[in-house]
Amino acid sequence: MQCATATEPAGAFRMSKKKDPTPWRDIHGIVLLDKSAGISSNQALQKARRLFLAAKGGHTGSLDPMATGLLPLCFGEATKIAGYLLGAAKAYRATVQLGVTTTTADADGDVVVRRPVPPLDPLRIEAALARLRGRIVQVPPVYSAIKLDGVPLYKRARDGEEVSVAPREVEVFRLDLLRHGGEVLELEVECGSGTYVRSLARDLGEALGCGAHLAALRRTWVEPFRDATAHTLEELERLLLSEGREAIDVLMLDTDAGLAALPKVVLDAARAARLGLGQPVPGIHGIVELCRVHDTGGRLLALGEVDAFGVLRVRRGLNLPA
Repeated sequence: MQCATATEPAGAFRMSKKKDPTPWRDIHGIVLLDKSAGISSNQALQKARRLFLAAKGGHTGSLDPMATGLLPLCFGEATKIAGYLLGAAKAYRATVQLGVTTTTADADGDVVVRRPVPPLDPLRIEAALARLRGRIVQVPPVYSAIKLDGVPLYKRARDGEEVSVAPREVEVFRLDLLRHGGEVLELEVECGSGTYVRSLARDLGEALGCGAHLAALRRTWVEPFRDATAHTLEELERLLLSEGREAIDVLMLDTDAGLAALPKVVLDAARAARLGLGQPVPGIHGIVELCRVHDTGGRLLALGEVDAFGVLRVRRGLNLPA
């Protein structure tokens, strides 16, 4: 999955048949979108950009069209930290349909085979789930956004090309059964970057001897936004039409909110100026890791990294308004 970035406006958001005369805006921050089903992540991003009239925007990891839930959107300078959020841990509520295998490993695909579902008790289900926890090797779905020579695999598959997907190591922190009813399992999943829940559903079905596909998926959180409130496009549009653009602007989080899980380094004016020139800043003690860098006025300057010698270097510089 990659951060999709758009810098050229595709047309102003239409509240009526007339174009909104407000120019595209140079705004910076993060909007937590609750994506609905039936729309791609990029389509959701473009609709949100038109609502906010944001000149530049990107999303932090695709949700399939059938999936719903949290999709952090980055506007302006916040797009520079989208890659950091892309690699963050995520959590999902997944519904798995047993006995039916599909071409895409989810409900949007064509049925490949139907198999009877054997009697399943909690111990048998738990044994199958246990094999899919921790660091595992997973084969992503053929219909995925992974690129081969610059072309997404799903496009190659739709064109009838025979596609081979290389296995990859992923990490599943939590995979728990919430409910078992008939031929349906409801699961809670917490996983690292690059994990395909569709592949977990497919592999779980094979471990149970009956096949399976992902029937529904909802992303519940993305690190560091575990308890934050997300808003649907419909909610944002209603608020915009009823109360004006300022009413949705206040829902945009500061860029720093996306880095809240990182330690904070505060630089005085001289050292902040040095960092702004791209020069390393020595004498940073107490951490050896990624960090968020601020000046004494509280402005976020950069995503930085401190090495074992206490030297701070810029990973991504930010040009946020003072």
